Amino acid sequence: MSRPIVVKLGGSCLDDLAGEWWNDLAVHAADHPLILVHGWSKPLRELSSRYSDPSAILRDRYGNQSRWTTPDVLDDIKTVSTVMADDVIARLEHRGITVERVLGSDGLVHAGQGERWWWQGKQLVELENLVGPITKVDASVLKNLRAGHAYLVTPLARNEAGQEVNTDADRAAAAIAGAVGADDLVLVTDVSHLLIDDEPVARIDAEAAAAFRDRGARGGMRKKLRAAGEALEHGVREVVIGSAPVSDLLAGRTGTVITRDKEQ
Repeated sequence: MSRPIVVKLGGSCLDDLAGEWWNDLAVHAADHPLILVHGWSKPLRELSSRYSDPSAILRDRYGNQSRWTTPDVLDDIKTVSTVMADDVIARLEHRGITVERVLGSDGLVHAGQGERWWWQGKQLVELENLVGPITKVDASVLKNLRAGHAYLVTPLARNEAGQEVNTDADRAAAAIAGAVGADDLVLVTDVSHLLIDDEPVARIDAEAAAAFRDRGARGGMRKKLRAAGEALEHGVREVVIGSAPVSDLLAGRTGTVITRDKEQ
C-alpha cells in the first residue's frame, strides 16, 4: 500500500478553494490513502460574535495561545464541523472518492492534562479550559485506510479523565501523520508562503524553522511551525505550508517546504 498523505485544511481558507483544487486533491486520493484534518476558526467566528472577542483566546504562562473551551464551545465546534464535513464529503464523493468522518475524541486522539493557569488581562488566574496536549494517536481506528477512500478528522480528543477536549488542528494533523507513517504533511492555509523579513521562503530546514518560530513568528504561523517540527520528529519526511493545489505544494512549485535535515 502506498503511504498516506495527510492534509490539514485551515478553517479560514475552505471557502476559497476552487473546483480545480478539489479535482487535484481527488487525483491524489485515488492513488494514495488520504487523511484530511480540518480547522474551524472562521466558521466558529461566523456562528457567533463572541468567538471574535479577544477574551475568547487565552494565553498560558508559557506564552501559548488557546481558545477558551467550555462544554458549550465544544457543542458549537461540533455544530460548525458537521456543516463543514458535509461540504467536504460532498465535494470529494462527487469526484469519486468515498469519505469517512471521524471525531478524534472517538478513540483516535488522546490528550494529557491541560494547563490550568491562564492570563486574563494582566492577571494569572486558574481557569477550567477544556484543552489538552496530544499524547497519543491510535491509528488502528482508521481501519479503512486505502486509496480511493479518505478520512476526514475533526480534531477533538479525549483526556485521561474521559473528558472531551479541544486540540490544535495543525498539531493534531502532525501527530496523525506520524502515527500513520505518512511521508508528507500538507498544511493548507490562506497564505502562500512562510515569510521571513517579509520575503517568501521556498525551503527551510527544521532547525532554522524552529529558530524563526521562537524569535519572529506569530499567531497561526507560530503554531504551524511547531506542528511542522513535531511532524518531522515523528518521522514525516517533509511538511509543506501554502495555499495552492496539493500537487503544486508537494512538488515544491510553490509554498514553503520544511525538511528534517539541512539542505546540502
